[in-house]
Amino acid sequence: MDVAAKTKQKPTPERILDAAENLFAEKGYSSTSLGEVAEEVGIRSPSLYNHFENKQALYSAVMDRLLELFSKPLTELKQEENLTAERLYQWLGNVIRMHHKHPNLSRLLQHAALSDGQQANDLIKRLFSHMFDMNLEKDILPGLGNAELRPWAAVALNNMIMSYITMAPMYRELLGEDPFSPDALEKQTGLIMKLAHLVIQNE
Repeated sequence: MDVAAKTKQKPTPERILDAAENLFAEKGYSSTSLGEVAEEVGIRSPSLYNHFENKQALYSAVMDRLLELFSKPLTELKQEENLTAERLYQWLGNVIRMHHKHPNLSRLLQHAALSDGQQANDLIKRLFSHMFDMNLEKDILPGLGNAELRPWAAVALNNMIMSYITMAPMYRELLGEDPFSPDALEKQTGLIMKLAHLVIQNE
């Protein structure tokens, strides 16, 4: 079964969220209309209101779905009793791969930051606040065990991962390859993991 056929089998609310996510990521909130979303889904504009009250409600639902997806790995990490440095590296690698698989979160956050700083701040807080209150033992994470350093390390890692998603396409010719190819993903992951190792092991 091809992608188009699978998409048509999805429930209408999910198809609306998929279309809205892509359009919001491409054009931003202000430049996206409900008419465009409806056209992408293949329904009439009034039908959207059967599922979402207005554009803000649709946008919130799009962001909630993405934030839930990206928050799950960190929530699972926090619930582990015997947290190791190896497990944290595994989590970081998984997060990088998630951003490559679902690049719209980075694009949506970039649009939010450029158009409405407070909205972006709220979204970032929802996504990363749990990382700041983790009980990281000093022998596991010498550098990140420092409560003052932890937010800065989280921000730095976030910038490296998300800016790659939003900026790498501009460097396609310079890189000489598709920045979202499996090989490029492994190169980016390897670099970030090496940098993370330096930060974690040096207080």
